[in-house]
Amino acid sequence: MNLKRFGTAAIGAYQYISAMFPGSCRYYPSCSEYARWLLESERADRALVASILRIARCNQLFAGGIDYPVIRFEAPRTPFVCRYSDKRDMRVKYWIVPKDEKSGRYYLLKDFDNG
Repeated sequence: MNLKRFGTAAIGAYQYISAMFPGSCRYYPSCSEYARWLLESERADRALVASILRIARCNQLFAGGIDYPVIRFEAPRTPFVCRYSDKRDMRVKYWIVPKDEKSGRYYLLKDFDNG
């Protein structure tokens, strides 16, 4: 089992158990969702470091609020062409919004209306 799958499974187990208790994260998305989004879209080592730093900020010394994950992304040079016979087959899971295009850093936003 690779590191990404293991991390995603561990986060899923944590989220299942923590759903039984009241939420206490000071940020949106929650720290566990933040880590899951990063694991699904970034290298495992970068995702781990960013998640640890986020969890360290989740305390009374920081105001909290909206804090989307920032990823490094390089757009493909050739246009992406997809051939779907039906539009229902194509689903967007994440939106990539530019933060600083010069450095290739982008915000990662989840599309909750992809079902």
